[in-house]
Amino acid sequence: MPALNPFKVLQRHRNFRIFWFGQTLSLIGTWMQSMAQGWLALELTDNAFLVGLVAAAGSLPIVLFSPYAGVMADRHNRLKLLKVCQTLLALEAALLFWFTWSGNITIAWLLGIAFAAGTISSLEIPARQSLVIEFVGRDDLPQAIALNSSGFNLARIAGPALAALVISKLGIAWAFAFNALSFATVLVGLFMVDLPPWQPASVLVRPLEGIRESVRYMRDTPMVAAMMKLVTVYSILGVPYLTLMPVFARDQLGLGAGGYGLLLASVGVGGFIGAIAIAASSGRQAGMKALIIASYAFPALLIVLSATTEVHVAYLVLFAAGASMIVNGAVSNAVLQHSVPDRLRGRLMAAYSFVVVGLAQTVGSFIAGVVARAFGVQWAIAIGASVMLSYGLYAFRRPPFRIPPGAVPGT
Repeated sequence: MPALNPFKVLQRHRNFRIFWFGQTLSLIGTWMQSMAQGWLALELTDNAFLVGLVAAAGSLPIVLFSPYAGVMADRHNRLKLLKVCQTLLALEAALLFWFTWSGNITIAWLLGIAFAAGTISSLEIPARQSLVIEFVGRDDLPQAIALNSSGFNLARIAGPALAALVISKLGIAWAFAFNALSFATVLVGLFMVDLPPWQPASVLVRPLEGIRESVRYMRDTPMVAAMMKLVTVYSILGVPYLTLMPVFARDQLGLGAGGYGLLLASVGVGGFIGAIAIAASSGRQAGMKALIIASYAFPALLIVLSATTEVHVAYLVLFAAGASMIVNGAVSNAVLQHSVPDRLRGRLMAAYSFVVVGLAQTVGSFIAGVVARAFGVQWAIAIGASVMLSYGLYAFRRPPFRIPPGAVPGT
């Protein structure tokens, strides 16, 4: 795995550099809101199931609308779509601030506002992810995706820590206010981006046929089909541990909002290190090896976490889990984006967000919430991780992941 400059893509591509800095600063606000929203749901209800339901409400629209959103991302100017979506998300955060600050927030309003944000995100995510190749080109795409993951995890480090400070000093409503203000950074960056004039697709098909075309492509392309199955299992069974983290922090570790924020920050530090390692590597074979190692390590670490009652041990385990989770996600995303033809990119990224955000937070969080309610949060994490590890052991022993020694895996 030859060492490279992990920030080379930022140096080479002005548009991506502008986008990355603005997006990373905005994501700090997003993580502040995510942390505060989970804690607010717990304060309003004292119910692990309803904490999971709030997360699911924000992701249900992605399940419902992502297929059509992918068609829109392939048909329309993605940069303009992204500007509109980011503006609407800023308004959603401002509305959540007002309801909480005024004392009018209820679990019903929290669920409704989360659903509205998810509806906007169902279009924003595929538009944003499929736009990256226009910033950097195909050759630098894997490193750009890894750097996006590093920015995401920088925000995961700073956001929860700032949210904990803001909540303790100013109150939970102000975490939402900071998120609303943070959208100014990404919007300024998007208006500074300079891309060639957008060219509409030469051939348009009906939206339903466009969805069918993308499904046929994912089904009939072996590496894409295998990767989507892996992403589905690891998202549904792995990602919900973050949804349950407020309950885990309070009930198993005896922590308050500040300690909960530090747990999320530990995940973020690990994720940042993992993303930088991928950005500083080259070669598809090296990436595939990293994917396999991370796919074994991530569920194993969650099993260890489920049995942890010592705070300092939890910090270390979450650091390692964050690194392995991001390596798994970044390499999977890079393989998928490198495989897909440009005309299907928005639809594939919509399918990816359908799984990683939509199914993970609706099906995954719902199941995890039910199991946590019935048996405890530790069992919800451990059972999901055990099934995930079993699938990884099965999948990587079969084609197309299993390859002859010395061969470079194709995509």
